[in-house]
Amino acid sequence: MSADDTRRIESWLNELGAQQRYSPHTITAYRHDLQALQSCFPDQPLDALAEIHIRQALGRLHAQGRQPRSLARTLSAWRAYFTWRAPNADLTRNPAQGVRAPRIPHSLPKALSVDQAQALLDRSQLPPAQTPIDKRDMAMFEVLYSSGLRLSELVGLDWQPLRETGYASHSWIQLAEREAVVRGKGGKTRAVPLGQHAIDALQAWLAVRGPLLPPDPDADTRAALFLGARGRRISPRVVQLQLQALAQRVGLPMHVHPHSLRHSFASHLLQSAQDLRAVQELLGHANIATTQIYTRLDFQHLAASYDQAHPRARRKTQDGKPDSSGKT
Repeated sequence: MSADDTRRIESWLNELGAQQRYSPHTITAYRHDLQALQSCFPDQPLDALAEIHIRQALGRLHAQGRQPRSLARTLSAWRAYFTWRAPNADLTRNPAQGVRAPRIPHSLPKALSVDQAQALLDRSQLPPAQTPIDKRDMAMFEVLYSSGLRLSELVGLDWQPLRETGYASHSWIQLAEREAVVRGKGGKTRAVPLGQHAIDALQAWLAVRGPLLPPDPDADTRAALFLGARGRRISPRVVQLQLQALAQRVGLPMHVHPHSLRHSFASHLLQSAQDLRAVQELLGHANIATTQIYTRLDFQHLAASYDQAHPRARRKTQDGKPDSSGKT
């Protein structure tokens, strides 16, 4: 492997982490993706690769057992690296640009029902949040469900815009305007609403946030909306663990991931508003086809309502009368 290529890859990854605030998990995944490309052509510098090499590398990874979703992410990482590298390498064309990712089988997102979401956020059969950590957690989960944020977008929020030497906020909340300004995938910025429950939970958290700060915090820590137990910006893994712990405590019968609340936000909005374009904007999807998967969830909801309500939908019992249970 070329030492120059390795150095350039690390420089690119450092920019993603420092300037665009990509998560450590994403940085690690991208590093592995570029190393996989290097290993496919150990005697050639990355700048010399052409489209045929990218296709060959994808084929090799597929033969090694990589699944379509993993290959699509890998191709995306290669494409982003060459886009970054092109101006300095005099590349006339991004070698990964014209390569299409393998088709990913669409599976329905795992969304909570409205009752399950309410039980989670109302802390069903649990006392109200009292400790700073409990108040922080409730603020995080209310924001996830209220605004449909990605996990990386949530942990990247600042409690107010901050700009100083070496630091500039890219995402923050605006309680007075009842919204959050978020920079999402592709560096695109959008504004998302904060519901009243999220506003109340954020105010309760901000009232106790200060004492958790370390004695001499750096700019990122001072700006961070959500802090971990050690006073630094909270990590995505902590959010995942805390949410699953709460789901178990309130008795939900499934694994609840932060993305479950994003899926629930989208499907519940569609059930009520039926406005796919609006949901696309709120989720920050570049392509409406990505959002359309939630219409399948919405159809499931409508189908269940139909089965329960329509007199011709219910299966007849042995005595010829409709089955009042609503089962089909």
